[in-house]
Amino acid sequence: MSAADRSRRAREADELCAAAYDAEGGPETGAALVAVGGYGRAELAPYSDWDVVLVHDEGVELAGLASRLWYPLWDSGAKIDHSVRSMPEMVAAADADVRVALGLLDVRHLAGDPNLTLRLRTTMLAHWRARARTQLPALRGSVDQRHRLMGELAHASVPDIKEASGGLRDATVLRALVATWLVDVPHGALEAGRQQLLDVRDAVHELAGRASDRIAPELWPELAARLGLPDAWAAQRHVREIGRRITHLSRLTWRRVDGVLARPARTSSSRRPHLTPVAPGIALSSGEIVLDRYADPRSDPFLLLRASAEAAERGVVLAPPTASRLAKELKPLPAPWPAQARNLLVRLLASGPGLLPVWETLDETEALRQFLPEWERIRLLPHASIVHRFTVDRHAVETCIEASALIRRVARPDILLVTALLHDIGKGELTEHSVAGAPIAREIALRMGFDDAAADLIGTLVRWHLLLATTATTRDPDDPATADAIAATITTPEMLELLATLTEADARATSPKAWSSWRAQLILDLAARTGRRLGAGAGADEEQHPETPLPEEVRRSGLAIEVEPSTAGTRVRIVTVDRVRLLADIAATFAFQRIPVRACRAWPQGEWGVTEWEVADEHVDAGLLRARFEAIAAGRLDAASRLRPAAATGLAPSVVVRPEASQRATVLEVRTADRPGIVFLVADALARLEITVRSAHVDTLGPQAVDVFYLQEADAGALTDQRAAEAAHAVRAALG
Repeated sequence: MSAADRSRRAREADELCAAAYDAEGGPETGAALVAVGGYGRAELAPYSDWDVVLVHDEGVELAGLASRLWYPLWDSGAKIDHSVRSMPEMVAAADADVRVALGLLDVRHLAGDPNLTLRLRTTMLAHWRARARTQLPALRGSVDQRHRLMGELAHASVPDIKEASGGLRDATVLRALVATWLVDVPHGALEAGRQQLLDVRDAVHELAGRASDRIAPELWPELAARLGLPDAWAAQRHVREIGRRITHLSRLTWRRVDGVLARPARTSSSRRPHLTPVAPGIALSSGEIVLDRYADPRSDPFLLLRASAEAAERGVVLAPPTASRLAKELKPLPAPWPAQARNLLVRLLASGPGLLPVWETLDETEALRQFLPEWERIRLLPHASIVHRFTVDRHAVETCIEASALIRRVARPDILLVTALLHDIGKGELTEHSVAGAPIAREIALRMGFDDAAADLIGTLVRWHLLLATTATTRDPDDPATADAIAATITTPEMLELLATLTEADARATSPKAWSSWRAQLILDLAARTGRRLGAGAGADEEQHPETPLPEEVRRSGLAIEVEPSTAGTRVRIVTVDRVRLLADIAATFAFQRIPVRACRAWPQGEWGVTEWEVADEHVDAGLLRARFEAIAAGRLDAASRLRPAAATGLAPSVVVRPEASQRATVLEVRTADRPGIVFLVADALARLEITVRSAHVDTLGPQAVDVFYLQEADAGALTDQRAAEAAHAVRAALG
């Protein structure tokens, strides 16, 4: 089973075809017998069909040659797929069917007029290039339809090594895309994978005794022996890894094709790439995230995570050479990770469908080892249960994608997403995977910079990630003991909120059957019953701020701004006379300066309002902040007209009143996509209603801002139900 065996089979077929052509008196000029498709590439498997065409110039009389030519080939036992066409008919057939056009890119001479074969090859290749922009959309549609029907070679329980995504058909399509001269493909990786799959196909043909491209489960042990691999699992991993690599190349190349087709045909000979900066060290070039001219991997350890997050959030390609370079040049992140690295990872995991192609690039370039070496434990590992659509590693990525659509339900999206990534990290161990995975996940979480409490929570969620689903489908949900059993293990409302959301994401990523309406109702009902046991729904407790010494400057001038470095960038403390619009004006100050706010705490202290801000900027000028704040406070700068909300995209914001969370104030909880000016938009909406923010607790967790505001009337206590509803409506409207 090698390229030499395939070439030998092709030579033997060539001899039979040439002998039949000569024996039947085929003309030496004006007609030729040619091989196309796989036979044209001289890649015959043991039971492959021979695709042959008798082509002729217009006006050449073949006098029944075609009807006589095929009989000796049939008599030899060959399975032939044959046709007879003139040169113009060949061009017309290629125009009518893109699959025919692909086959004619691999024309090879067998017998007759070699000059005609050469003209045919030249004509078909030139025609393909000339019509590529009009034919590629049809080819893309047929490829997508085939993928939907056949699944992925890397994940199907009975993979088809020819038609599945990542199979031989895709490898052929990639060669055709390269032939257009519009895009390129890494030739070494493609050709190596293609030849390996051809070896696998040869072995499958021999084992099946027929032209079969599907690998039934019982064939894996024998296939391993044929391929010289130690066991069935090694054979599966070998085949699925090839399929994943070709799938990755296919997705990457089609994204590049989409970019080319979206642009007008090149009118300039200049090929210098245009770089658009999008983040420190990162630029966008031709729809791909690359390093900019000033990037220095030696001094910026976050480049790989930043590039990955930007690519996934924008839905563009992470250029493989960029990922490969960073994997080789970056130093390992310090343990525990800085907050910036953890935040970038969470942004990546929360990016939705854009995560998959970026994660595949990180995997294929071995860049994942930079920050998650444990991934190798589950890489390409098949699930034991046939209900799963994907291998364990791909399932983990799909769970993150599903969880990204549910983050508004939880106050800690960072914990949800990291747990989604790690929930099956214990698969492949001899012990139960949730038991084995919990300590591994906890150790990874600590390395990522989570504190002990958060790491414990991640470990607990991994340990019990099957608890709700198993209990809901095996116990009586109406029995109070069922909810009590859950509450004995899942002991806080926050933990239950995360577990219920993780359970849904896990099930949705498994298969449609795993999250049927019946199963979903059972699980959600059990979660609700358990929540009532735990008193779920309580918001964040109001932080009690101790009396702190006030700066002397605030007593002299009525305003003090203190700036000091922090682990996340800079900590800014602002103290001034308390009033209704204070929080809105300070938030507007940061928004005007384009300073990203990562966290905020605000509270009253006598007549003064005290705010502390964590901002993602290492160069904050207190003098500039003071000047901007004073202009806003004096009305010389109209923040409301200048800081309009950006157009709402993605998930809708969640704005919820938590009446049970405080007896002295009304708690408003806001969860929305992190973007500049969020705190201002909320505080401004409340100030317009003359509602006082008694204290604020603002955090950015990955892509989501989770903000809790304790509200009071300016001259009274908690808001009435009507006023609380007005406040929630106003904030929701302000956030777009």
